[in-house]
Amino acid sequence: MKTKFLLTRLPILLLISLLASCASKKDIVYFQNAGEFETFVDRNSFTPKFKVDDVVSIHVSTLNEEASAPFNLYRGLRGGNTGFTPQSVDYLVDQAGEIDFPVIGKIKIVGLSPEEVRVLLRDELADYLKDPIINIRLQNFTVTILGEVNRPGTYPVNGERITILEALGLAGDLTIKGQRDNVMVIRDFDGTKVYNRIDLRSKEALNSSVYYLTQNDVVYVEPNESAVTSSQLDNRASIWVSIGSVLLTSAVILLTRN
Repeated sequence: MKTKFLLTRLPILLLISLLASCASKKDIVYFQNAGEFETFVDRNSFTPKFKVDDVVSIHVSTLNEEASAPFNLYRGLRGGNTGFTPQSVDYLVDQAGEIDFPVIGKIKIVGLSPEEVRVLLRDELADYLKDPIINIRLQNFTVTILGEVNRPGTYPVNGERITILEALGLAGDLTIKGQRDNVMVIRDFDGTKVYNRIDLRSKEALNSSVYYLTQNDVVYVEPNESAVTSSQLDNRASIWVSIGSVLLTSAVILLTRN
């Protein structure tokens, strides 16, 4: 009788476990409190800043190419029958936050935006060049997306900024098991790690200090309760199978004897 009782209750116990592991709609929908046709004003005054170990491309040009040539670094690459082909050399922001610029020397750019560096260089070049055009580009802008996303990895970024939504889009979005209300962004400030969290279920995420990512940010999506429960069930799967086999064998023996 005890065996029959357990056999009749076993499917019910399994069903309860499955229901307990299911995520509800409020756990997975983005921007739940956004109203229809609601207008959002972006108050996030994000401006990208250069950091230590950034690789920066800087090109100076004027109407007089000979005059601007000394302020651009090149190296020669052998190109078959064409001889040496010049290729521009990028600048590495050293541990002091500086780059070694031709003719001018050391310039501190850490903590400055591309526009601020452009203004700084124009002032430094005023004695040498007239109305220089200065193009500045960060060459090693990458973000890393880990955890409960469909395609975790490190992704290069084209442009000067990227939102956390765009970054998650590169990683194929969160899986159904990703915890949307507690996404972690790990940011490095010259060797100091800062941990921030963002709730993607709320429209207030758009005003978060980590809505715009910076170079080398790491985004980590934690597993939700459903994923944790599923993992626990997976670990116990062999035990359930063993118990089920024993109960089934016992039931067959009892029914045969009866």
